[in-house]
Amino acid sequence: MSGHSKWATTKHKKAAIDAKRAKAFAKLTKNIEVAARAGGPDIEGNPALELAVQKAKKQSVPNDNIDRAVKRGAGLTGEAVDYAEIIYEARGPEGSALLVECLTDNKNRAAAETRTAITRSGGTVADPGSVNYMFARKGVVSLPQGDLAEDDVLMAVLDAGAEEVQLAGSTYEVICEPTDLRAVVASLEEAGIEYETDEVEFVPSMKVELEADAARKFLKLADALEELDDVQNVYSNVDITAAVMAELEQD
Repeated sequence: MSGHSKWATTKHKKAAIDAKRAKAFAKLTKNIEVAARAGGPDIEGNPALELAVQKAKKQSVPNDNIDRAVKRGAGLTGEAVDYAEIIYEARGPEGSALLVECLTDNKNRAAAETRTAITRSGGTVADPGSVNYMFARKGVVSLPQGDLAEDDVLMAVLDAGAEEVQLAGSTYEVICEPTDLRAVVASLEEAGIEYETDEVEFVPSMKVELEADAARKFLKLADALEELDDVQNVYSNVDITAAVMAELEQD
């Protein structure tokens, strides 16, 4: 998932946490490589690279990893980096829908691995356009609820173009147009409100609430996709309630 998980995970073992951390680092460094390839290695003269580096540092990616990614992306290491963005559409249990966003240097590998992960995990590969229409591209800023009231967050970001503030578990999500994302982040910083992630994501127009059995199948499918190296983000229209998640935690 992009930035933060849209559904709580039932995995808490250290190995699983370390794997997710490594995957997050890989995603962030890949974004740096893409930005450096497109606009060069000069951070001050490449706004996209500057933003990618800022996000990596915010997630505690080591400086050595960042420097290597900049040089590799800019072709300063002699390695050729050429990533293609591909989006696959899938269906899960009980009307759930997924968009799988890949950033890959091998389209054939990405296609084969993604399709295999979907079918082996009980999902169905969907025809192009049959899922995409359920989602809209939006800016999403996530921040911990803590002691913050929803009205406090809304007041801080309303004039910056925020469309809504919603609570997902213990996290607030500020939704806006992608073009307003930087202004929303700046408003939060000005108000002294700390945020966790800021991304442009695919947000569903409607959500599907899953019961325990369907949620179990869906999480298996989502986990299988998120583990693939070429997969950057997995978006879904799924809503798993706290009661259902509590039931799954007993597995």
